[in-house]
Amino acid sequence: MNKIIVTIIGIIVMIIAMWTAIAIYTPKHDENIGKIEAQIAEEEILDDCTDEYEEKEYEETIKANTQEEKTSPNCSFTIKTYYHKCGHTKSEYMNLPENLVNLTQSEIQEKYQKYKIESFASNEVILSQEKEGECGEHYMVKDKEGMITIYQILEDGSQKEIEVTGVSTEYLPETDKLHMKNGIQVNGKQELNQLMEDFE
Repeated sequence: MNKIIVTIIGIIVMIIAMWTAIAIYTPKHDENIGKIEAQIAEEEILDDCTDEYEEKEYEETIKANTQEEKTSPNCSFTIKTYYHKCGHTKSEYMNLPENLVNLTQSEIQEKYQKYKIESFASNEVILSQEKEGECGEHYMVKDKEGMITIYQILEDGSQKEIEVTGVSTEYLPETDKLHMKNGIQVNGKQELNQLMEDFE
């Protein structure tokens, strides 16, 4: 009889021990699962936020890159003209006209359809064109009655007097006097001005 009671008590103790073990370990397991699930959810939220931020940043970068560059008020403006007959290029430098401020390259091209845009930036625009004739800046500098005189060489080869300078040929070196009698041909106003400075 005692053996049966001891066996029953032993079984009861084992059952209680198992229930206790189940009660102790089950909440921890559920708690760990809960923690893991919370961590995964947080990572997903962070991933979503990061993805959203990166996507927004990418869209803003694309938007910024697609905005066309426009001319600024202090932009320099150059028109180059190439003349086929004489082979010279004449450049005109100026400030950008007011009606061209804040325009894109395509808008400038629309206004200057006969020109090619060589360079376009917010601070510099260079246009070019080609013409068949001469540049009109071919000069002959020679002695006329003891004074240095400037002639413009016309397209037909004739010379048109445009200025009698106040510089006398009397005090020039003999070599320069000889050149003046034959005439010195120069191309462009810059070259002409440089020559006149040498004689003054």
